[in-house]
Amino acid sequence: MSKTEWLAHVRQDEQGAWVRHELMDHLNGVARLAGQFGDRFGSGPWAELAGRVHDLGKFREAFQTMIAAKSGYDPEAHIEGLPGRVDHSTAGAILAVDRLGPPGRIIAYLVAGHHAGLPDWKGGLSGLDQRLSQKNLLEEALNDGGSAGLCPAKPPPVSPGLDYALWIRLLFSCLVDADFLDTEAFMNPDQAAARGGYPALEEMRPLLQAHLERLTAGAPKSEVNRIRKEVLDQCLARAGDPPGLFSLTVPTGGGKTLSSLAFALEHAIRYNLDRIIYVIPYTSIIEQTADVFRGIFGPAVIEHHSSLEPDQETRRNRLAAENWDGPLIVTTAVQFFESLFAYKSGRCRKLHNIVGSVVILDEAQLLPPDLLSPILHVLDQLRTHFRVSPVLCTATQPALDGREGFDFKLKGLQGRREIMDSPDSLHERLKRTRVELPEDFKEPLEWPELAQQMNQSDQVLAVVNTRRQARELFELLEPEGAFHLSAQMCGQHRSDTIERIKARLQAGQTCRVVSTQLIECGVDLDFPLAFRALAGLDSIAQAAGRCNREGRLERGLVRVFVPPGTPPPGHLSQAVSAALGVLEDRPQDPLAPDNFRRFFERLYWSKGREGLDRGGVMALLAPSGKAEFSFRKAAVKFRMIDNKDQCSVVVTYGRGEGLIEELRGHGPSRDLFRRCQRYVVNIPEYAAKPMKDRGDLEDIQGVLVQNSSLIYDDQTGLRTDPEEGNAIQV
Repeated sequence: MSKTEWLAHVRQDEQGAWVRHELMDHLNGVARLAGQFGDRFGSGPWAELAGRVHDLGKFREAFQTMIAAKSGYDPEAHIEGLPGRVDHSTAGAILAVDRLGPPGRIIAYLVAGHHAGLPDWKGGLSGLDQRLSQKNLLEEALNDGGSAGLCPAKPPPVSPGLDYALWIRLLFSCLVDADFLDTEAFMNPDQAAARGGYPALEEMRPLLQAHLERLTAGAPKSEVNRIRKEVLDQCLARAGDPPGLFSLTVPTGGGKTLSSLAFALEHAIRYNLDRIIYVIPYTSIIEQTADVFRGIFGPAVIEHHSSLEPDQETRRNRLAAENWDGPLIVTTAVQFFESLFAYKSGRCRKLHNIVGSVVILDEAQLLPPDLLSPILHVLDQLRTHFRVSPVLCTATQPALDGREGFDFKLKGLQGRREIMDSPDSLHERLKRTRVELPEDFKEPLEWPELAQQMNQSDQVLAVVNTRRQARELFELLEPEGAFHLSAQMCGQHRSDTIERIKARLQAGQTCRVVSTQLIECGVDLDFPLAFRALAGLDSIAQAAGRCNREGRLERGLVRVFVPPGTPPPGHLSQAVSAALGVLEDRPQDPLAPDNFRRFFERLYWSKGREGLDRGGVMALLAPSGKAEFSFRKAAVKFRMIDNKDQCSVVVTYGRGEGLIEELRGHGPSRDLFRRCQRYVVNIPEYAAKPMKDRGDLEDIQGVLVQNSSLIYDDQTGLRTDPEEGNAIQV
């Protein structure tokens, strides 16, 4: 086989003729793309070098023989790790270290992991240290045809203070995305042609301006709407401030969603940034925000989350979600931060497109305290080295400044600039509720008594802390106009219920709602009276945001009560304790901004050093002169939601019944599973096991589905044993 016949991929055209992707063409194409991606954060030569050597192992005769043996079109023939596949990534990693010395380890991580994921330095046979010892793989590649000229001189040094582990993950993203795109352009040109074509941010500006003008023109003349206009005007005025870290502190109902978007759009245009990434805490509310944005910008909006309704998803949206190649990304906090700490190629592929963006962290107070250290560290790195302007957007700003104590030290976020001129004054002007605290914080309000009080009001909301509490209270309400909301209901069921609640509220009809905290972020409901089970002070404020939201009353009433029993262990219990530390002083205004500072300080600093970095993620990725990182271990430890003991159940609500029949008839497929996601309820494995034993649940080739009509209620969702699910908050 001559040098010009070395293959990267092969495919058949429509006439059945073989089409060859020459290996040198692939290496040059990937190097060019990766270099372009890396140039956006001053690392083009590093990314280009990785692209040039990533498939060096395909020069091995064994790999070429493997392709020839396929004797047919196989779009995944180049992927190693499957039966009969040949290692083609280790050779380039070894070459980088041999030619560059210690800096070559940076390239080695990227090349060795470009299919299987970034390796740990020490990880048994799969560890990078062991793979670099397999010198024969490089010798075979060079002897069989690999060019020694593929590895040029050492790339330039990087800026001081850079987190090497994060930088490597971003370089890895450049390589992986370039490899995917170059391969796709050859293997599937129609799909490659479907990418891109999004409007520039400058083209989106008049669309947002027109939408805001329509809102202003159609809004009633009220004090609340006047303040919302002031918030918007201040956001637009401050958009010209130099890039960096911002906070936007606006009480719930003050219009911060669209105002923060307006700030981000103007700021990005002014400083030639590439995109806006809107990060939302809960999957249960992301659809509402994305729908608003899509109504303004149309297909420029890219949703990326697990519960997306496929009927509303375009082909281009699916492709852009792979690498966030769009101007406005709407995603979840879990997707955003877990991707930044991921090691798998698919999860990391989009990271280079975070560079040069405005990242709006909606409801920033919900950042998990037990991962606060790595989260704040990566935000600071993105701001300092990767042209990212983060915006902490919330009514209740968390205490994220650096602090040092006897058993902890947190660098925190430095240089934060508040967009609002006077958040304290804004709080006073937008105060639409009176918060009533219990007379005795040790005296619980029993559910029958609370239900009796709710039944005396025509429109009332009660927010409780667990699914079990929500069901118990709901079952005590008078049935007319009673609604239940919790994650025991599938996503479509929750959306339908919220729409029915809105309709009854607008019509002035009886509407009594019991919900877990999922109602507290991004759900625009307006009750004259709300009850809130004792929880974190931020949660109480969020519940207050569903009370007299539009300011139609002089004051709405929020009654905080002590629920029966003890709070579930973990974050909720710690938040209750921190809230009591503030509320037991009986402040005149429990929701005053200064009280939130005290609350978050108590919540964060009571955890100590280890409590702010569960699993020691920072240590696993700590810099060292030998670049010995543990990418895989860190990714496993960085889990914002621990789903390892959870399982998903497809339920019969709505279209779910038909989807279950499709599963029974055809078995699971990627497309079918995506269509099932809006009809899924997550429950603990310990709750699922007895349900399977009783025949209530059926396992269809690894997918759990509802098998009994008795276990899903049209009002409260999936029923498990009454003792199960007690510690689940939403």
